[in-house]
Amino acid sequence: MSILLEVVTAAGTYADLPTFLLAVCACLLTYLYLQRPRNLPPGPRGWPLVGNLPMLAKSDFYPATLTELSKQYGDVMTIWIGHVPSIVLSGYETIKTALVKRAEDFSNRKIPQIIANVRGDGTTKSAAKGVLHAAYGPEWKHQRKFALMTLRDFGVGKRSLEGKISEEANALVQEILSQNGHRFDLKVILQNSVCNIICSIVFGGRFEYGDPDFLRLIRLLNATVEKPSVGERLALINPVFRHLLLGKRPKGVEMLLALQEFCKEQIEDHRQTFDPSDIRDFIDAFLLEQQRPQDETARENFTDKQLQEVLIDLFMAGTETTATTIRWALLYMMVNPEIQEKVHQEIDSVLGQSPPSYAQRNLLPYTAATIAEVQRIKPIVPLGVPHAASRDTTLNGYNIPRETMIFVNLWSVHMDPELFPEPDSFRPERFLDQDGNFAKHEALIPFSIGHRICLGEQLAKMELFMLFVSLMQRFTFHLPEGAPKPSMVGKLGGIINVPFPFELCAVPRG
Repeated sequence: MSILLEVVTAAGTYADLPTFLLAVCACLLTYLYLQRPRNLPPGPRGWPLVGNLPMLAKSDFYPATLTELSKQYGDVMTIWIGHVPSIVLSGYETIKTALVKRAEDFSNRKIPQIIANVRGDGTTKSAAKGVLHAAYGPEWKHQRKFALMTLRDFGVGKRSLEGKISEEANALVQEILSQNGHRFDLKVILQNSVCNIICSIVFGGRFEYGDPDFLRLIRLLNATVEKPSVGERLALINPVFRHLLLGKRPKGVEMLLALQEFCKEQIEDHRQTFDPSDIRDFIDAFLLEQQRPQDETARENFTDKQLQEVLIDLFMAGTETTATTIRWALLYMMVNPEIQEKVHQEIDSVLGQSPPSYAQRNLLPYTAATIAEVQRIKPIVPLGVPHAASRDTTLNGYNIPRETMIFVNLWSVHMDPELFPEPDSFRPERFLDQDGNFAKHEALIPFSIGHRICLGEQLAKMELFMLFVSLMQRFTFHLPEGAPKPSMVGKLGGIINVPFPFELCAVPRG
């Protein structure tokens, strides 16, 4: 502050505005530099104020860029988002150490404050509610435990859910049959199917694809995971940049508010017809929990606001991710017709025309290996949902200050040639043992690992297997005649690794 006063005095003395502004900028940069934490992990040099954002903006696919940088700077690396340091963890052993062996230190969450305010109780500096983005602690543990138990009660991981998935798989097949073998984009149809499975769990029933409420839900989900504009991204990083939006909220925030309103309406509809002796779905289970005798802390954990945010987490984490994985799987089938034929032969020999069951996955090892290889080569959330340090700590000898954002580079694990030889090649055989049985690989971690492993992992596995097998059982997929081979490089839509738009033809099998 004394330096700044001297500059102001000097400016007044010499009345030289350019010199004054230059001096102020120099003081500001010096101040920011002196505020930097000491002994941070090494990393690429950043620009003043914007840090490494220009470098990342030029990257075609920055999980791959960060993986290359880790070869120079190490598996614990610092990048600068604006003037704020973030840590990138790469390599299986480093990630396992942080998220599993040191879980208490690295299991917090860090999201932009504007999002935390919307997803919290609306107060300044409020913490996000729900499960996906909630701060690590007793409240989060309580909510996650309740959510997992309730999902299991409604069939996740059990045969009782298979009927709902089979119903949706049949609806999906009929939609594809209606295309009559013509070229079409499968994206929206797949989103509808996966979203409807979640609807059956949380709302107690599926929607017809043309239902206005369902179309509204899909539109809002799509909008909340769209890649924000440059101005919106800067506004999320630092409130100062919100002036670029002329004071407006980022579009993603507006869509999130609308999604909250949708869930609020569903909760109110359930409350009107709630019967404690007939628990129909996830919402009813939560409303029943609200009525149980509880202490003050428990009551605070089971508010309508909390339920609203948990519902949003279930939809946002479980719709686009699973649908996009299946899109990648079909894309790889089309460009690898010999692999598609092997999948067809295995399904035909084991199932024939019988509907698939999740329990049969061990009888379809090549098909299971194909799904695993899709998840390896195209991890849907390649940098995970950002973590944060729960407290001041160290890793590999470097200081990690409390609340520092941490990116977990799953891409670096799945593309590690020492773990997965020839990682750029699509080879389902890498997940088969010498006897042809499916062989798990501990470094295949598409759902992350540790305390923050994906809440919907079991649901996603069931959906992926049953929907993929149902599609491969009924159709042969190929590129439209004359169409160029689609790009096999993904792009990040928000945090999700999505393929560039492509069309396909689905030919019914005999």
